[in-house]
Amino acid sequence: METTIERQELIQLIHAHLHIASESTLEEVLELLEDEKDLIDYDLAIEDIKINGTVPWEEIKKEIKKDVA
Repeated sequence: METTIERQELIQLIHAHLHIASESTLEEVLELLEDEKDLIDYDLAIEDIKINGTVPWEEIKKEIKKDVA
């Protein structure tokens, strides 16, 4: 993965050329940024599971039934 400085430089470059970029290019950039956010969220979720564990499916089903009733 890129370093924070490389990302900041990339964002500055994108911002400087935003007015000349095509819509499809901007959509591609947005998709890449969303993909990176998804990977960060995934890493955070895995770390949370390592620390806090998970909830058994049976317990989740009981909560759902309680909320519906």
